[in-house]
Amino acid sequence: MGYYSSAYNYYSIILLISSYSIPSAISKVMAQKLAVKEYRYAHKIFKAALLYVLAVGGAASLFLYFGAGLLVGENVVPVLRTFAPTIFVYGVLGVLRGYFQAHRSMVQTSVSQILEQIVNAVVTVGAAYFLIYSRLGTMDMPVDEAGQVERATNGAIGSALGTGAGVLAALLFMAGIYRVNYRTIRKRIHRDRGGREGSYGEILKMITLVVTPFILSTAVYNLSGTVNNSIYLNLLPSLREVDEVALNARWGIFSAQALTISNIPIAFASAMAAAMIPTVAQLLASRDVPGAREKIGLSVKTTMIISIPCAAGLLVLARPVVGLLFVDTQAEEDLATGLLMALSFSVVFYALSTLNNQILQGLGKVNIPIVNAGIALMAQTVTAVVLLLCTDLDLYSIAVANTVYSGLMCMLNQRAVRRAVGYRQEVWGTFVIPILASALMAGVAWACYEGLLMITSSPKFSVAVAIVVAVIVYFALLLLLRGVTEEELLGFPKGRFLVRMGKKFRLIR
Repeated sequence: MGYYSSAYNYYSIILLISSYSIPSAISKVMAQKLAVKEYRYAHKIFKAALLYVLAVGGAASLFLYFGAGLLVGENVVPVLRTFAPTIFVYGVLGVLRGYFQAHRSMVQTSVSQILEQIVNAVVTVGAAYFLIYSRLGTMDMPVDEAGQVERATNGAIGSALGTGAGVLAALLFMAGIYRVNYRTIRKRIHRDRGGREGSYGEILKMITLVVTPFILSTAVYNLSGTVNNSIYLNLLPSLREVDEVALNARWGIFSAQALTISNIPIAFASAMAAAMIPTVAQLLASRDVPGAREKIGLSVKTTMIISIPCAAGLLVLARPVVGLLFVDTQAEEDLATGLLMALSFSVVFYALSTLNNQILQGLGKVNIPIVNAGIALMAQTVTAVVLLLCTDLDLYSIAVANTVYSGLMCMLNQRAVRRAVGYRQEVWGTFVIPILASALMAGVAWACYEGLLMITSSPKFSVAVAIVVAVIVYFALLLLLRGVTEEELLGFPKGRFLVRMGKKFRLIR
């Protein structure tokens, strides 16, 4: 976990710089043309974007492969090199996802992401098992340190192969969907009798001008994890005498367990942001500023309704959630539990700052998130270094610094969005009621878990039931406290079913 996470941090930054921001940027540019029915121009942008990612993605892959030794330690170099081809493949995948997002259709992207993760999981486990067994002849943990390092390296390489296989599977799926729709696409292009089209040179220049701020903003925003990685694994050993193998093992607990679990609710905000950018861009292109304000306000409220109870649940059920997903020794579980509890507050901050980061990009305020992320990154770095050097908090220093970063980003981005469109977020239903409902829900969830644990002695069963009970209780409290209206609920996934259930149990009048 430690070796994989170290390599993944650098891979993700190169990916962000080269390809990851392509879907958001392309969907924004194409959505503006589709809003005025310039289908031929929009499709030309799509083809130009493919040329862009083939060049940039290829260069980034070569840099990552040949420059791996400059970025990570000797044991992590082969893991990072295994990631290199994935960047090239992801660029093409990103353009195809951006194409369908521009048409305000998230189904293709969603299915491709599910497929990507399924293939990733299967290949990761299979490749890690095969590489470890073929090199060592056994899956047992070696007693010597050199054997442990070799085992860990091979397992991490297998995990990196899984990441690449997942991206390739998603690309093949998206290419197939595009091919199925190609005849319809061509018909619409032929019917387009729009005005002047830009040349490929002009379009590439426009894409570069749009993509570059997206890249800078996204890269700086996500540089937090790489900086924390470097501080803990590179700076700390240079200042203190530490066991580097144990250090990497602890980092694996933080990055692959506590941080991974805390990132699950944030994924909802990322999905919300990806779906919203084309809509906001289209509303602004048609000069519907009130409509854009309403869309932003509803998105912020939806994100808070989801992320606040998730944070509360992770806080009170941290230990059983870790035990449900991972097999640890008692010491490892204690560390992962404490770190997850420390990170739980950052869930809300990250969710809102991620959403607002994308909103600002959709509004054309692309430089503001860069500045805000830079300010937050400096504050985080200072916090992490001071706490590591002056206290015995160890990894908890990184957890605190992570929360400082997300909290500052949340505050700065929210203020910037408010200024950009002149809207004020409704507070009672967006923040106060979800916090109150989440606090009550957390108490019920904790009591339910502890009670079932006494009866069944099964932490896994108890936490699974407690989570289901928590969802039901929170939903009921949200409706009883009038935290969400029937109209807003209809905008949720399965909104009609939720409204029907609310009325059946007399929670909605």
